[in-house]
Formats: sequence, structure tokens, C-alpha cells
Amino acid sequence: MILTDFAKAIAQLPDPRFQSVLWRGIGLTLALLVGIYAGLLSLIDIFTAGPVTLPLVGEVTWLGDLLGWGSLGLVIMLSVFLMVPVASAITSLFLDEVADAVEEKHYPNLTPVPPVTFWEGLRDTISFLGVLITANLLAVIVYVLLPFAAVFIFYALNGYLLGREYFQLAAMRREGRAGAKVLFKQHSGKIWAAGCLMALPLSFPLINLMIPILGAATFTHIYHRLSLR
Repeated sequence: MILTDFAKAIAQLPDPRFQSVLWRGIGLTLALLVGIYAGLLSLIDIFTAGPVTLPLVGEVTWLGDLLGWGSLGLVIMLSVFLMVPVASAITSLFLDEVADAVEEKHYPNLTPVPPVTFWEGLRDTISFLGVLITANLLAVIVYVLLPFAAVFIFYALNGYLLGREYFQLAAMRREGRAGAKVLFKQHSGKIWAAGCLMALPLSFPLINLMIPILGAATFTHIYHRLSLR
């Protein structure tokens, strides 16, 4: 059944609302990286506005150019590591729209729910990103101690975190925060298994950018299936 829910989510990827959330997440991430680079250039201009004298070298005029190109290289290097988590975090701000699109197509008889406010979404996104980063940093210690099990630990850990986050995101819309937690506890094993399925594509560049959307869509289906039992 989980694979059926996942297949439905993949089939709906061409939906304009899915695409809108995806490109907004990527676009805002790129804008953020460009903003960081512009900020670095401004700081470099401030500190290299006047003549710079280096010991044993004397006055130099190329330091600003050197730092400018160096900062570009730094931003590019950071983007390799930050692109996916930052894009995922920003995309998560709009995942309520994905759930709406799924319900409109597959569950048209449901009553509409109030949209999640921007600040509620931001709070939940920051909280989830903090837990995700902290848990994976702590897991590095376990990876060092148990290198033969590192791959399994990575997928098991992130499967649990992704499953809990995306299921509660789908369930909270109709059950409230407390109701979503109760439902999660009742079906934690199935949700963890579905989360592991979401974690598998994390290792594949570009594909991993779609995980928040696929996760939100898949767990919307899972929520409706489990809530009927």
C-alpha cells in the first residue's frame, strides 16, 4: 500500500501546484545564495576600500579582487553542501499547498481546511531542520564507531525523522497537533517504513530536491488511508 501511495505522488508531479512549490523552493534558495555572495562582496569592498599594505610586500591593489574570487569559490563550495537542506527547508514552507492539491484530486468530497499561516509553517520548518541537522551530526559519532552499519543507520534515522515530519504535516491539517501525534504513535511502524522509502533518494543529486514534495504528497495519501481504520 505504501508503494501505491508513493506511485500516486509520483504520478501527480506534473501538477502545476507541485511544480510551483518545487521551483519556488529552488529559486528562493538560489536567491539566498546570491544574497550571501553579495553580502560578502560588500564586506570585502568595505575592508579593502583604501590602500592595503602587507608586510614584506608593500602596498597592494589586487587584494579585493583576490578576496572577491575567493568568496565566489566559497559560496559555490557551500552550495554543494547546503543546496539540498536549504532548498528542502524553504520548500517545506509551501507543503500545505501540495497536500491541498492531493486532496482536491484524490479526495474531492473532503471539506476545505484553513491554510497554515506563514509563521506557523516557518516555526515548524525551523524546528524540523534543527532536529534533522542535530540528529545527523550526532549520528556521525555512531558512524565512526560502527562504520559497517553507517548506511543502515543513516536511512533508518532519516526515515524516522522524515516519516514523522511529513505524516504529522498531513495529519495536523485535519486532526490538530495533538491528534496527529496520537495517530503517529498508533501507526509508527508503517510511517517509519514509508519514511525510509523517502530517505532512499536522498543520495541522488537533483532527485533529492523533490523529496519534500513527494513526502508531503505520499503521506497525505497515507494519512487518509490510516485515518479510515
